[in-house]
Amino acid sequence: MDVEDVLGQAQQLGDEGRWDEVADLLAHAVHQQEEPDPALLCYLGMAERELGHNDAAYEAFKRCLAAEPVDPHLLAIAGSGLAAFDDPDAEPALRAAALGAPDVAFTRLSYGAYLAREGLYREAREHLEAAVRLEPENPAAHSELGTALALRKDWRAAAAAMERTLELAPDDSWTRLLLGLVYCELDDPELAAETLIQAADERPDDGEAQVLAALAAGAVGWDAAAQDVLARAEYAHEPPAPDTVTDAEEVLAEGPDEAAELLLDTFGPAALHDRLIQPL
Repeated sequence: MDVEDVLGQAQQLGDEGRWDEVADLLAHAVHQQEEPDPALLCYLGMAERELGHNDAAYEAFKRCLAAEPVDPHLLAIAGSGLAAFDDPDAEPALRAAALGAPDVAFTRLSYGAYLAREGLYREAREHLEAAVRLEPENPAAHSELGTALALRKDWRAAAAAMERTLELAPDDSWTRLLLGLVYCELDDPELAAETLIQAADERPDDGEAQVLAALAAGAVGWDAAAQDVLARAEYAHEPPAPDTVTDAEEVLAEGPDEAAELLLDTFGPAALHDRLIQPL
């Protein structure tokens, strides 16, 4: 079997979004080998993750690392894959990737993102700033640096990093939502409302985003916008947590101060933290 040929076919299919075919191709190739190639296993894990097959993705990443790859790129991908499952094997793989290829932005980015979510902010910032230096036009590097800074509650620096992310990737609605919540922490209610409303418009299936945007709009007295956004929440593909729409409706009826209190003291910080700690 020509592993490079199989990987080339898989990449072409992946570029076309045909992830089910990628998974079938790579799974067949893996089954044909007595000792599966770690690259095949790694990219099989990526395909299964794209399909939402989390158990299969975890197994593939685990087998990839068990095959003891030396390629830093494979170590970074598989390590990040295991980090999503809080597997302790993630850290040594990601560390080996960063140490083995310190001049590659992806390895430094992957390890820095992991360290930030583990609460090791100083070490995380070192690696993420290195990733930004290596690839200053890479929006993911700025985004992960912003995430690390926000986890450390360095709000102003986090906002600057996220703003740079959106300059490079204006369609990054995930970062836009985070930035809106960071503006809340910076006590800039109108900018927070503008940003969160735009993020909610860009993320119509995200029910929580609709609630956050509605509260932000209500907090600055934009009542019509608040009601329009909130009306979408219950019909989102990913609905908000139970009772949040009812709670939001009640405080919006009470006035801007009550909407601001619920956003700034309860919903906003919880949503920001939950989203910041989601793995790369």
